[in-house]
Amino acid sequence: MEVQLDQIQNMIYVIRGQNVMLDSNLAKLYGVETKRLNEQVRRNLKRFPAYFMFKLTKDEFEALRSQFATSKEGKGGRRYEPLVFTENGVAMISTVLNSEVAIEINIAIMRVFTRLRSFYAFEERMDRKVNKLEENVTQVFKVVFERLGNLEDKAFNHRKKIGFKI
Repeated sequence: MEVQLDQIQNMIYVIRGQNVMLDSNLAKLYGVETKRLNEQVRRNLKRFPAYFMFKLTKDEFEALRSQFATSKEGKGGRRYEPLVFTENGVAMISTVLNSEVAIEINIAIMRVFTRLRSFYAFEERMDRKVNKLEENVTQVFKVVFERLGNLEDKAFNHRKKIGFKI
């Protein structure tokens, strides 16, 4: 089963300031039903503290539902808020779904999370550089305008007035 890293990256959402993956997306990647994945998680709850996984609120679920087409409550599909798993939770899932596919998929997912962290670190460095550049440019313009003001004062003080004398 060949999974593209871009495909996995599109399954990662930022919720409550954390990169997370939905239980249904993970189940699809691992080749199991969402119900079975959640069943294994419930059987091993000690392995999944709150910072490994959490349940979405109704508002969070509705916001996600609007991003992708899912059925409305009572019309088939999900009738409850999904579980979402942080990077640590995803790593732990591979231990409760002990199969070759789980190991392969888990490695691919970890590569995507690592790539995202690298991207965020790069973005942070670029933000710092841009901010420093903005500060330097502001200082340069401040000096330029001060000097222009000084030149303007000197130029107007020594100029001969033109026009008619009355």
